[in-house]
Amino acid sequence: MSYLDSHRLVIVSNRLPIQIKKQNGKTTIMRGSGGLITALEPVLRQQHGHWIGWPGTYESIDIEDKLANVSEQTGFTMQPVHLTEEEFQNFYYGFSNEIIWPLFHDLQTRCNFIPVYWKAYLSVNEKFAQTIIEHTTENDFIWIHDYHLMNTATQLRKAGLSNRLAFFLHIPFPSVDIFTKLPWREKILKDLLQFELIGFQTRKDKRNFLSSVKALVPEAKVIAKGSIAKIIYKTHEIKVGNFPISIDFKAFEEAAKKSIIVDEPWYLNNTQIGAKTILGLDRLDYTKGIPEKMKGFRNALYRYPELRKKISLVQLVIPSRSGVSEYKELKAEIEQLVSEINGEFAEPEWIPIHYHYRSLDRNNLYAFYRSSEIALITPLRDGMNLVSKEYCACNINKDGVLILSEFAGAASKLKYDALIVNPYDIEGIADTIYQAFIMEQGEVERRMKNLRKKIRKHNIYRWLNSFIDASLSNH
Repeated sequence: MSYLDSHRLVIVSNRLPIQIKKQNGKTTIMRGSGGLITALEPVLRQQHGHWIGWPGTYESIDIEDKLANVSEQTGFTMQPVHLTEEEFQNFYYGFSNEIIWPLFHDLQTRCNFIPVYWKAYLSVNEKFAQTIIEHTTENDFIWIHDYHLMNTATQLRKAGLSNRLAFFLHIPFPSVDIFTKLPWREKILKDLLQFELIGFQTRKDKRNFLSSVKALVPEAKVIAKGSIAKIIYKTHEIKVGNFPISIDFKAFEEAAKKSIIVDEPWYLNNTQIGAKTILGLDRLDYTKGIPEKMKGFRNALYRYPELRKKISLVQLVIPSRSGVSEYKELKAEIEQLVSEINGEFAEPEWIPIHYHYRSLDRNNLYAFYRSSEIALITPLRDGMNLVSKEYCACNINKDGVLILSEFAGAASKLKYDALIVNPYDIEGIADTIYQAFIMEQGEVERRMKNLRKKIRKHNIYRWLNSFIDASLSNH
């Protein structure tokens, strides 16, 4: 019998896996998006667990009753954390996404170190802690996720909670020279040292964290031997490991087998002349390297004219933070590049880039994963990037090539069979696109077979079990 057979798993994250919105007097519930939800939903469903987070609305509506109805469908229960609009703006758009997000992605010049953001961050973390205390029992395993909630364990310990507390960071952890730019650096580290287990995506993230602890918390003793490091802080022992997150491989594979393209006009427009499809799928964010990808594709068309009319890029951009000026500017830059490239190279029977700014029906998503000959994933920095793994799981005919940025966490495990690129190297991206285009079918199948084997083996359930085992281990 596993530990979770006798202990409820409680996930705590910034947002619930659903969003409640009130429009035109009607309350609607939408499925949330993002890698965290994709990864954890099947785990909680299997464990009949509990999820705590913000429900996506400031409205005073009967949220608990609506969540109870949704829970019957999802297979796990949910508890909302109620925040005011001002709290959410300063905590989420402020501290989390104007400070921690760019800093931890090595883009510190985009940071906005405003003290009021920090105060809001502490206040919201305290609210999360209070909700956890009110809606958990001493038998629950509490697993807190991501950079929004790094202070929550401190708040819980202050209140006397004695449960096992674990933390997983889904984004990268920066090198010590970048992390020290954070004005609240020592406080954040000491907050994290209130957990029993801290998990990171890659060995590099783990090393960066341990280096920061050594440099900024000298009273902590770091023992970095073995796969699980230990930190002795005061009378508390913290375990630190890297646990690459993954997907429910079988679920994606089965969904791909059943999928069909619903949006026929879009699909037929792209393939009517038999051009190979390069699939780009990214959330709108400056860390995803979308403009760099576009420039690399343009360079490929310029330097390898034989690719013209033989290949098309289908770039799907998922809307995100549309109210933030920086993201509006990024969207405008992407659309300008699409216009320029199509204007330069398009012919009556062929459009180089098919660009779509929208969320995609999941059936269509599986079908595009399955039918695209190349996936082009070029983040400037990414904690893991589950899109790369989803693409391989859905590539059931083993006829696709994965092109992946070396700065995605997924590259550490997939680098031997994916084609690895530096997203800042425009000509390198172009050369790799050409390499993927001319690759012999035997090599395509061999590489994809190996990628699928790795992802199938290291699936979401193995990630969960390795994390829980590390938490419970005495070693």
